[in-house]
Amino acid sequence: MRTCIPDSVLTIHSRYFSFIDECQNPKACTVILRGASKDVLKEVERNLTDAMCVARNVWLDPRLVPGGGATEMTVSQALREKSKSIQGVEQFPYLAVALALEVIPRILADNCGAKVVRVLTELRAKHAEGKNTTWGVDGIKGVIADMSEVGIWEPYQVKAQTIKTAIEAACLLLRVDDIVSGMAGKKRD
Repeated sequence: MRTCIPDSVLTIHSRYFSFIDECQNPKACTVILRGASKDVLKEVERNLTDAMCVARNVWLDPRLVPGGGATEMTVSQALREKSKSIQGVEQFPYLAVALALEVIPRILADNCGAKVVRVLTELRAKHAEGKNTTWGVDGIKGVIADMSEVGIWEPYQVKAQTIKTAIEAACLLLRVDDIVSGMAGKKRD
């Protein structure tokens, strides 16, 4: 049985690093990051942390949803259809949330230099009647594409938490608005 002793010692910028390779049953690993400046290094560290968190989330809950704004467009389309079955002002919250969800594909299209109105119109048409639920914005080409063919997926847990947090933030803003409105009404009385 081999013990874990340093296989090599290297000097990197006047610092010594021991490298231990091929251990049986390793329990930890170290990632060495280098960057041209502290700002670049901090950005690389943040990106690595994000990647590790994504890997952790997928390991804990392996469910995935299509990326590229496909999930948001699918939920948006379902809310639009639901609003059609509701009469009066009660349909407006459904429409407002549906419109808010379209911000994600809109920003994706805008960031890749696509013609936003054309891309969103095509995407809405693809998602009409609940069809083509995996179609979203290809951020490299600036066109709509089937995310399952392109291979763009997002962890379900991240998407669910994002939507929950957005709803909680909207509710908080509405509560604050009610409080401020009530205070303004008392001053007039």
